[in-house]
Amino acid sequence: MKRILVTGGAGFIGSHLVKFLVRKYPEYRIINLDKLTYAGNLSNLKEVENAPNYQFIRRDITNLQELRKVFEEIKITDVIHLAAESHVDRSIEDPTSFVLTNVLGTTNLLICAREFWKNNFQEHIFYHVSTDEVYGSLGAEGLFKEETAYDPRSPYSASKASSDHLVRAFHHTYGLNTVLSNCSNNYGPNQFPEKLIPLVINNILVNRSLPVYGEGLNVRDWLWVEDHIKAIDLIFHKGRSGETYNIGGNAEMRNIDLVHLICDLMDKKLNRDPLSSRKLITYVKDRLGHDLRYAIDFSKLQNELFWSPSVSIEEGMQLTIDWYLDHNDWLRDVTSGEYMKYYQKHYSN
Repeated sequence: MKRILVTGGAGFIGSHLVKFLVRKYPEYRIINLDKLTYAGNLSNLKEVENAPNYQFIRRDITNLQELRKVFEEIKITDVIHLAAESHVDRSIEDPTSFVLTNVLGTTNLLICAREFWKNNFQEHIFYHVSTDEVYGSLGAEGLFKEETAYDPRSPYSASKASSDHLVRAFHHTYGLNTVLSNCSNNYGPNQFPEKLIPLVINNILVNRSLPVYGEGLNVRDWLWVEDHIKAIDLIFHKGRSGETYNIGGNAEMRNIDLVHLICDLMDKKLNRDPLSSRKLITYVKDRLGHDLRYAIDFSKLQNELFWSPSVSIEEGMQLTIDWYLDHNDWLRDVTSGEYMKYYQKHYSN
């Protein structure tokens, strides 16, 4: 039996992955390890929390001894590592916490994998989920390829770049069986509303200003979260050892155009006057070191594992907005902090 440790499984992408794996692979045991910081929400996993092949453990990946106990007691066979501090603005304010979680935490997991799988590395997989931000910033043209030189510009992306290098180092130095993926900006249900898309949706609902950095000309490639999960599933099961795969959504948009799209869709769904939500847009001082453009070349993943994004940005945004409108209670609990009580209610004993 595979006993897969999913780190950060209560977060946005992690919770989607855990639910997918629990449902698709009843013969696997899925262990969700999460520290439950502000972005970790166990209510995201209500549908599977009583599944016989699911287990939640509250741990901090910066604690090596606690991780060793988990590997020893559960006999972990594989790791899919998503746990990370991921918000660029927070990294600018507090870079140390990003280094601790993203660099030290990843190192601790790699140490445990090396120690407990040393008799046969090839029977085990260490899958590290990373970001396109490690590549730096593009001009008006070009795409990030797996061979693109790293050029991180924020404490967040620098910490993720460091973790990527460590994963590759453990593969080349010790022979650990690793795969790595770098993805573009994810969006979809259950995303914590300090990220751009849920922030705009929530602020429109409560008639609050919509902050847009600079002139909103920064370009991002947007990836539907369920498409990302399907890519992770393929890479975990069929990716080549030691390889890196880029995952993109083929959906480049300027930030201001994305905000306009959300505003117009929200006006229709809320039966508001056309362009009324656009009046809430407020341009704010640009983020320090704000990268101009990210764009992913995912042809390697497409050619080797036959993956491509299935949801357009317009369709995905419709689905995302519908989910938030249908789950006002989730949004209310998250923005008020009430979701933090879920662990105490369901897991404290």
